[in-house]
Amino acid sequence: MKKEAKQEKIYTNFQDFYPFYLSQHSNIINRRLHYIGTTISMMLFVISILLTQYQYLPLVIVSGYAFAWVGHFFFEKNKPATFKYPVMSFMGDFKMWYQITTKQIKW
Repeated sequence: MKKEAKQEKIYTNFQDFYPFYLSQHSNIINRRLHYIGTTISMMLFVISILLTQYQYLPLVIVSGYAFAWVGHFFFEKNKPATFKYPVMSFMGDFKMWYQITTKQIKW
């Protein structure tokens, strides 16, 4: 007998997507790596702009994704939601960062 493929939910708005996003970040080390990577990315962005050193802006993206992908592939052991939902994942990362910073989510 053929096994039926599980239907994957399609997210069309951030309100519905964010609980899924958090479920993909249940491992504390993964969340910490995201938090560190996002913090470094924000700092690099601000420093690059203030010092008008725009050639360093690609490091903003690289540093954020490097930490996040290590968290997903080695600790959470799942595929980053960024691959399917890049914009909502970007929004989710900053919302999760804010909620960790304000102690709404465990660090």
